Amino acid sequence: MSLRKTIGIVHPRVAIIAHDLLMTALAWWAAKELRYALDPSLQIGFAQLEFPVVLAVQGLIFAWTGLYKGVWRFASLPDLWNILRAAVLGAIAIYLALFVYNRLDGVPRSVLLLYPFVLAMCLGTPRVAYRVWKDSRLALFPNQGGQRVLILGAESAGEALLRDLQRDARYAVVGFVDDRPSLRGARINGCPVLGSLEQLPDVAREAAVQMLLIALPAASPADVRRVVELCDGTGLPYRTVPKLEDVVAGRAQFNEIKEVAIEDLLGRDTVELDWTAIRETLTGRRVLVTGGGGSIGSELCRQVARLGAHSLTVVERSEYNLYKIGRELRAAYPEMIFNGILADCGDEVAMRRLFAETKPQVVFHAAAYKHVPMLQGQLRAGFRNNVLGTRIVADLSDRYGVECFVLISTDKAVNPTSVMGACKRIAEIWCQNLNAHSATRFITVRFGNVLDSAGSVVPLFREQIRGGGPVTITHPEISRYFMTIPEASQLILQAATLGEGGEIFALDMGEPIKIRDLAEQMIRLAGKKPGSEIPIVYTGLRSGEKLFEELFHPLENYTATRHAKIFLAQHRQVSWELLQVQFAKAAEAVVEFDEDHLRQCVSGLLPSFRWSDAVQPDNVISMRRHESGESV
Repeated sequence: MSLRKTIGIVHPRVAIIAHDLLMTALAWWAAKELRYALDPSLQIGFAQLEFPVVLAVQGLIFAWTGLYKGVWRFASLPDLWNILRAAVLGAIAIYLALFVYNRLDGVPRSVLLLYPFVLAMCLGTPRVAYRVWKDSRLALFPNQGGQRVLILGAESAGEALLRDLQRDARYAVVGFVDDRPSLRGARINGCPVLGSLEQLPDVAREAAVQMLLIALPAASPADVRRVVELCDGTGLPYRTVPKLEDVVAGRAQFNEIKEVAIEDLLGRDTVELDWTAIRETLTGRRVLVTGGGGSIGSELCRQVARLGAHSLTVVERSEYNLYKIGRELRAAYPEMIFNGILADCGDEVAMRRLFAETKPQVVFHAAAYKHVPMLQGQLRAGFRNNVLGTRIVADLSDRYGVECFVLISTDKAVNPTSVMGACKRIAEIWCQNLNAHSATRFITVRFGNVLDSAGSVVPLFREQIRGGGPVTITHPEISRYFMTIPEASQLILQAATLGEGGEIFALDMGEPIKIRDLAEQMIRLAGKKPGSEIPIVYTGLRSGEKLFEELFHPLENYTATRHAKIFLAQHRQVSWELLQVQFAKAAEAVVEFDEDHLRQCVSGLLPSFRWSDAVQPDNVISMRRHESGESV
């Protein structure tokens, strides 16, 4: 580092230290003057090394309390509190030092009571004055050459965003818009509140605004949708700050400016969870997550680690996904025992060895093939992974005394019309009925589509929009349920605390969303116009695909639970002996690659399942249709 750079870094700090020591000397002298002013007959005096002792002791206290780490430009109440703390501790330390030095000769006890308050005033006043001066300069002389921006929302997030932007030469804040009547005509840090949100188009035009910044981190998704519609009406680019839960969870930085994501519009109100019950289930436990490198599996791993699991074993067949989640968790939770196992859940020998070595207490089975079109002509692959893989993990959980086994299922298992849905329903049946013959609590959790998960519609649409279109949708009226990855994972954890065994829990997915509306909104978020700039093409429903999804079978008679967003489906019993026979025949058909026999086994387990809707005779055609269509 050059000498000039070294001086540039050190000099301001040295000046602050010199200032504070000068204020210390002044405060000590002033405290004595005030004391002796009360009794003019006494004469003020100072011992030979009194000032050096006071300065040395107080300087050490300043360093110990971290006073010099604060920046005057951002002086605030915590800084003033730290100053008062340093002054009080300094007075105590000076008392002890002077007592050792000269038995406090010439230093009345009242001086030590006055000194910390005088010192706090001498140190705090210049800092506050400096910040006020800098803020007033920014208000009087804003960045004139930057991009003219308007902030939507004048609450604390908007005010904090304004402070950040005032220090950034790229932006010039022209004001706020806010719906609160009490702020009409008000000024915040020198910037005026120019109107309400409904007046946004007029305000943006009259103030020659070039960009809109949404500072409403606590707004509900419905409010965000309304604000985004208003922003779309102006034709201006717009950005937003992260939601509060994303900041708290460490997924974003406060006042970080980012593009509005589709999750901001389609999400729901924050889910209230019983974290005490969840911690009792997971804290200090040995947890196993299969498919732990996938979208849901990896988020489950993060939540489990955050809740203080004793050990976490992740089974994943993708080498890269296992490496990625392992690297993340080892860095964030070094105290937790992490086992990354590269294995297939259908490998019974590997899974048996794994259970014997790790002895898990809680198992989350998230490993599954989930791509509906791809599995349509590949029954054996889907059955082997989604059914037999589940049976292996479930049976081993029973054999090795696992306390709780949670199967991650899907709404496509209700009245299934696809191979994928049929396989997941058969896996549900096995776990439901195994529960009656085991001490392990077997619980199934169903939910719909997860926003931005691997292979889902959102990444596909994003890629198509980036390439200029067209955006492909199978049917104008097709609709799906959606939730975010963190919300789905947290509700899975909550369901694990509610189940006593054998239940199927379905998560409240809110209202279904038309895929057409989703595509149009994503196109608008990309700054394009649906239809004209980015065309939308309808390709027709694919084999096994429904217009809408269901969360419960009509015979399941779902009921409410203790949690408002989790429902319970009534158990449908199947003969255990018949189930074992059918599974044995199906496993034999998988080994022999006899798909005709395997189809018969599936029909025996699911008599209502119609193969005419589920199987594509030409898998190549199916794959080509998938490449041009959406994946939900």
